[in-house]
Amino acid sequence: MGKKELVTRSILLALVFCVFVPVCVTAGDWPQWRGAERDGHSTDTGLLKKWPASGPKLVWKIRTLGGGYSGPAVADGKVYIMGDKDGACTVFSLKESDGTTLWSKAIGEPGGHAKWKGPRSTVTVDGDKIYTLTQNGDLYCFAAADGKIEWKKNLESDFGGKQMSGWRWTESVLIDGDRLLCTPGGDGGTVLALNKKNGQQLWRCSEMVDPAAYSSIMIWKHGGVRQYVQFTGKSVAAVAADSGKLLWRGERQGKTAIITTPVMKDDMVFVTSAYGIGCNMFKVAASGKKFSAKEVYANGDMMNHHGGVVRVGGHVYGTSGSALVCMDMATGEVAWEDDCVGKGSIACADGMLIVRGEGGEGPVALVAATGDAYRELGRFDQPYRSEEKSWPHPVIANGRLYLRDQDVLLCYDLKNR
Repeated sequence: MGKKELVTRSILLALVFCVFVPVCVTAGDWPQWRGAERDGHSTDTGLLKKWPASGPKLVWKIRTLGGGYSGPAVADGKVYIMGDKDGACTVFSLKESDGTTLWSKAIGEPGGHAKWKGPRSTVTVDGDKIYTLTQNGDLYCFAAADGKIEWKKNLESDFGGKQMSGWRWTESVLIDGDRLLCTPGGDGGTVLALNKKNGQQLWRCSEMVDPAAYSSIMIWKHGGVRQYVQFTGKSVAAVAADSGKLLWRGERQGKTAIITTPVMKDDMVFVTSAYGIGCNMFKVAASGKKFSAKEVYANGDMMNHHGGVVRVGGHVYGTSGSALVCMDMATGEVAWEDDCVGKGSIACADGMLIVRGEGGEGPVALVAATGDAYRELGRFDQPYRSEEKSWPHPVIANGRLYLRDQDVLLCYDLKNR
């Protein structure tokens, strides 16, 4: 094979690779909901294994975001985030180095809920485009460089979307190759795939008509089939990536609000929700191209509300009520639990958990991700606390920790220097 053919083949392989990963990103970036793989894990290494008494160093802070619970996405030297400001839901592009605003654009009506106002979704970054979903179901594609609107849809008016309860839209949309995946819910089909370039419908899963909940879609390669897993108030289920055909469904009746993203390992799918429901693990069997889901256990020991869970090895970690719980994913047995920071959210990096409490002074703790015992390695209280719950999840990108609290965004240095 000649040099020209080798170069051509390398380019084609690179293009194929980019088609089959969720987002083409730089190592260390956090380009979408819960990171590059949407699993709450950062790829960062060389981080502090113990925090000083005052916590890690605060690098910069801004107080310009308005209200809301949208967490940051970090990619290509920029931070993207949303907030209700000056009477509109607004998307912001900031410099990663110091938080300076590069551009902002008003994109819809503010509010969305009588009490818990503001956007909740995380921006999804895909190369030179970003995608946002407002609390009122407005779905946008923007040019990342300047915020130019490429196209717009609304999950309710354009697709007849229906939700399980009244908190409006909170999902963070998924980009997979040329597809944008989202969850309008309702009689037309729960899960929808659009062409990411123009917003035109590619397929919709009409075999599944659950109302949309508040969870975000996950990619899973199982039984040789690429599939999208979604969690609703009635089930956890998967549809085929190429066609939207329903592959399997595990019946599971939720209540009020289903929020936490599913966790997968081998043939296991773990889900959890609050309001007295708890957690379930399903085993998904694959025979040829046929799938079936069987519940292995259900218990109330992991009743995660909206702070998410992360898997490290064979254990899942998350807050249940006011305790941090470590659970064996395969058996559902609790390995340990601790008060930690109370009810809150979680992320993982470099073998460590960062757990953020939602109430009081907004405590943030560093905890070893180990299944044998609870080991805390530092904590601090978030400064510049608002009077609202600190619901946005911690984000870890390029050696830095981001904490959003209404109009405030704080950036800390986590590197072990």
